[in-house]
Amino acid sequence: MKLLFTLLTCSLLLTTQAQSTISKPTPPPVKDTTHTLKSLLDAKKADFEAKASEEKKKIYAAGINDIIEKGVLKKAKQYKDKAPNFELKNAVGDNVALADLLKKGPVILTWYRGGWCPYCNITLNKLQQNLKEFKSLGATLVALTPEIPDKSLDTKEKHQLEFEVLSDIDNKVAREYGIVFKLTPDVAKAYQAAFNLHEYNKSESDELPLAATFVIDKNGTIRYAFVKADYRERAEPADIIEVLKGLQ
Repeated sequence: MKLLFTLLTCSLLLTTQAQSTISKPTPPPVKDTTHTLKSLLDAKKADFEAKASEEKKKIYAAGINDIIEKGVLKKAKQYKDKAPNFELKNAVGDNVALADLLKKGPVILTWYRGGWCPYCNITLNKLQQNLKEFKSLGATLVALTPEIPDKSLDTKEKHQLEFEVLSDIDNKVAREYGIVFKLTPDVAKAYQAAFNLHEYNKSESDELPLAATFVIDKNGTIRYAFVKADYRERAEPADIIEVLKGLQ
């Protein structure tokens, strides 16, 4: 009788545990939406402001003002403009054409200055976090950089990027989109001393692209244009997603 009671007790315990498991399934992983891209970039900016010398802050601020004063922003492609087609090599040397990508759906075209730029790296990581949602809306994400392929491959592998990174050597495509500017002599000197910009781009032009982002519909029309003089400001993934939803 004691043995029977023990067996019944164990059976009840197992049944209760099974029911508990069924009634409380493991919840799916929740996407971290705690930090917007802007909050991450602002934190990096605050760190720079706290640690950088007054001279460096003055030099970089003057560089941003120079872009505005020279009217670079006015030359950039804007909303409803036709997106220039292009064909560039990706990080492993394969050709990628915008026209081919558009056959599949909208394209998110974003520029980053280089793997040496912490604001660019923060942005690339945040875009990677949102890649699944971009794809669910039928969009292809492509990043362009003036870095040579060896450097862009380093960036892609270091940050485990699952989207195309294309080398826009000498900023040829960026020029067609009207987003190329020349660094001021002081900024160029600072960059060269800090990380050897010429080596990254295999160029001594001291030209860079603005940190611009465009959403292009399948007809090749720009439906969203984010173009700023300040490299610390970037297109928010949530805004890109809203644009893509509007194209459904």
